[in-house]
Amino acid sequence: MLAVDGGNTKTLAVVAGADGRLLGTGRAGCADIYNAPTPERALDGIAAAAAAALAEAGIGSEDLAAAAFGLAGADWPEDFVLLERALQERLGLRTPPLVVNDALGALRAGSADWTGIAVVSGTFNAVGARRADGRVFHLGFWPDGAGGRHIARAGLRAVYHAELRMGPPTALTAAALALWDAPDAIELLHAFTRRGGIPTGEEDRLAPVVLDLADEGDAVAQAIVEATGSTLGSQARACAARIELPLDGARVVLAGGVFSHPTDRLARAVAAELPGAEPVRCAAPPVSGVLLLALDRVGAAVDAEAVAAGVPDERSAAWAASAWSA
Repeated sequence: MLAVDGGNTKTLAVVAGADGRLLGTGRAGCADIYNAPTPERALDGIAAAAAAALAEAGIGSEDLAAAAFGLAGADWPEDFVLLERALQERLGLRTPPLVVNDALGALRAGSADWTGIAVVSGTFNAVGARRADGRVFHLGFWPDGAGGRHIARAGLRAVYHAELRMGPPTALTAAALALWDAPDAIELLHAFTRRGGIPTGEEDRLAPVVLDLADEGDAVAQAIVEATGSTLGSQARACAARIELPLDGARVVLAGGVFSHPTDRLARAVAAELPGAEPVRCAAPPVSGVLLLALDRVGAAVDAEAVAAGVPDERSAAWAASAWSA
């Protein structure tokens, strides 16, 4: 079986036997056909990761019984047409692959029957829902962002507002100045916005600090976390409503690097928007859910926990812990 979990930061491919035992792995960069320089570059990365995993396993694509891909950027109907055709052709797959949005791959990792709602907060947010009859709903372009990058940017905005007396003082100011060794907030703004300044993505380092300081009682950080959780919860509720999935008793899988942070404040804010649902944090690596989907396709009965324990856990540590509180 071939399984690929492809996101914006990285792509991980694994090859496993029918018993779920890992045989090979491969890695590449961005797999998102929207955020890579071109769709072809994203496909190149996916194919490269898959080829590396196959090579390490010592098998060819013709030996695969099934292939599944959980991908950021698998959003609209035409995306699935592109991805399914291109991946089958590039990898020489005997049968069409299963391609799902990355939210639905995460849902399988935390839901044995692949039903319920997935709320993923990593670099960005991916939220989707699936019913037992196969009806699904997810969006790749939510009106509101609620990933680690959005938390970090909200934190920086609060720092600039405080400096300009456009907002309340916050402990985020001292934390941000320390992280980037800046003398004051205006110089930090300069560093982030000047030509040739701090590159996009570097601001992600502030996300775990926002979560830390929210737990320590900073009102501004708390407001950011509460707003982010409320947004994620509202998106989850919208997904359920679109497919008429009752919230009462629905499993809500909370996944992604941001939910790896020790705080439960974000999870509580999500749950507040989903009365009657059963939120659970998913500790399994996202690629394990995609591998389970590949195994499902051939009717293989395996221990999901053993599958999760056997695959690499390469979730970004950017938001999982904070040097600020270490």
